[in-house]
Amino acid sequence: MNDLDKYDYAILSALQGDATLSIAQLAEKIGLSSTPCWKRVKRLEEEGHIESRVTLVNRRKVGLPVTVFVSVRTGDHDEKWLKNFAAAVVNLPEVLEFHRMSGDVDYLLKVVTTDIDGYDRFYKKLIKAARLSGVSSAFSMEQIKYSTSLPLELVSHGLPT
Repeated sequence: MNDLDKYDYAILSALQGDATLSIAQLAEKIGLSSTPCWKRVKRLEEEGHIESRVTLVNRRKVGLPVTVFVSVRTGDHDEKWLKNFAAAVVNLPEVLEFHRMSGDVDYLLKVVTTDIDGYDRFYKKLIKAARLSGVSSAFSMEQIKYSTSLPLELVSHGLPT
C-alpha cells in the first residue's frame, strides 16, 4: 500500500492539526529528535504525502456564509466536453470541490458564496460554461461536521516503527 511507518503517520497527524508546529515541537510531540523528524518531513513533502500547508479561513467571518451543493447532469460524456467543462469549472472561484460522480448525477460541486444573489451569479456563469442537461442545487442549512484532517488512524494501526 505505502511505505509509511507509525512515525510518518504521527507527523502527518500532528501537522494536520497544526501546520505551524516547529520541527522541534513536532519532534517532541511524536518522540523523535529534530534531525530525523526534519528528514521525515522533507521526505513526506518530496513524495507528495504532504501537498501543502494552508491557513483555514472562517468563511462566515469573511462574508461567504452560504454553502451550496450543486448536482450537474449532462448528455455529453466525451473527453473533449469534459476537458472544456473541467477547465471552466476549475476557474470559478466559488467552487471549493469538484467531483465526477457515479450514479444519477454526473458532477457534484461544493460552492460557497455571499447570498442567494451571489449564487445566482455563479449559476449563470456555470450554465454558460457548457451544455448541461440539468442542474440541481441544495443549500446547506447547517454544517454539522467539518474537518480537513484525514482519518489516518484507519490505516496506521499496527504499523512497525
